[in-house]
Amino acid sequence: MRVVIARERRAGERRVAATPETVAQLAALGLKMFIETGAGVQAGHADSAYVKAGATVVTQLAVGDLDVFCHVRPLAPGLAARLRRGAITIGLASPATELATVNALATAGVTSFALELVPRLSRAQAMDALTSQSLVAGYRAVLEAAIRFPRFFPLYMTAAGTIPPARALVLGAGVAGLQAIGTAKRLGARVSAYDVRPASADEVASMGATFVNLDLDAIEGAGGYARELSQDRAVRQRELLAPFVAAADVLITTAAIPGRPAPLLVTEEMVARMRPGSIVVDLAAESGGNVAGVIAGNDVLVPSTEGDGNVTLVGMKDAASALPTDASRLYAKNVANFLALMTQDGTVTPDFDDEVISGACLTHEGVVRHAPTAALLAPPVVEPQSSAPATEGER
Repeated sequence: MRVVIARERRAGERRVAATPETVAQLAALGLKMFIETGAGVQAGHADSAYVKAGATVVTQLAVGDLDVFCHVRPLAPGLAARLRRGAITIGLASPATELATVNALATAGVTSFALELVPRLSRAQAMDALTSQSLVAGYRAVLEAAIRFPRFFPLYMTAAGTIPPARALVLGAGVAGLQAIGTAKRLGARVSAYDVRPASADEVASMGATFVNLDLDAIEGAGGYARELSQDRAVRQRELLAPFVAAADVLITTAAIPGRPAPLLVTEEMVARMRPGSIVVDLAAESGGNVAGVIAGNDVLVPSTEGDGNVTLVGMKDAASALPTDASRLYAKNVANFLALMTQDGTVTPDFDDEVISGACLTHEGVVRHAPTAALLAPPVVEPQSSAPATEGER
């Protein structure tokens, strides 16, 4: 079967879905590997390295003939529509924000797998791209904050006086959040963190940070993620978080619900109450943002009500791509392990009785199998109007 890895088309994306190491792994399973020329250059992998690993480097992709298409960023709707019926795609899909592509994949009869939907099971850890890329993103978020912050992160005691440490607050203690905590601690900040999941308190403490307890614990949902809070509880959460946000010099937000828009954790008023010079980095900017007013890929200056000056709101876009070599090393291994799970004797045949494969499936045989995405694509229900004549009072 023909497995194709293309050069990523999205502006700024430098990762690649296969490395020479994973090409060799998949070729050993009997798959024919095809790499678009230049696909791995920005991640540090020359075409010659892929050829040595057993791949064929091509200058033009015959997308209508491929069997499996491996990618990093979500496919463009036009490309998805050109894939043959029965083709398989594996990659990040961002289904909540890429509905046109999801619709194109379903209409074309493509079997697509969204790696951010891989269930968080022990045996699926090696395929969990959301975790591997969140690791990179959490690290990068703190570096972006440190570059913009007009002060030091660590405590310094000098003959000229004492410089207090920066106070960092991390919202969301998943993989990205824990990595952000660890990075901020290593830079010397005084770190606190909040997450709605009860189990996260011990994880935060193990990283040396202080856990913020709002007594709004959410029940853990499917796949190890927190369930979305009701509207009333979400409003209460923001009210309780407000003083902690105001006291922070650096705020990192990482909360995400796979396949859905990011939950709003911080309002514009909460940002404005931070001190001038404070930095907010929103890792969920591309899926709607945890912070009101965020723009993915841009810095927004928010006037502070606490003095003259601004709070800088940083909308992270494709954060993992800023470290393409290591991000690609991890991501390509996730892709290869997922593809290997479906491969027998050189043939890729998804077994939908396997909860890992079934859980990650986005579209199959013309159907959107991921329920939250299917709900977003469903037409609105219109109540039928009564044809009975109106009464005198109704007139």
